[in-house]
Amino acid sequence: MATTETERSYYDCNKCPAYCCSIYDRVQVTARDIKRLAKHFGVDVETARKKFTTSWQGESILRRKADPIFGKACKFLDPGTRRCTIYHARPLVCREFPARARCAYYDLLTFEKSQ
Repeated sequence: MATTETERSYYDCNKCPAYCCSIYDRVQVTARDIKRLAKHFGVDVETARKKFTTSWQGESILRRKADPIFGKACKFLDPGTRRCTIYHARPLVCREFPARARCAYYDLLTFEKSQ
């Protein structure tokens, strides 16, 4: 899903500490996502599945790691730059985010400013 100019006016991902990569415990990955990761890293699909994903209630999700800001974050988040290290190979759910006009981080900042 492409982000429209109107949607971009609500938030700027470059000013965000990767909130979306940190607050969501489960980033679902499809078989196609795993194939994309395998190709990106030059490994076979089974190796990519074992190395980069885990299972939660029957669904494949990306692994997480310790994060200095939010405690835990996506395995592929660079803690220094706060950017995705697999941007061109990221899962579909990440490609389609945000699915609405504003992101959760924007909503949080807006709420805090109003208080």
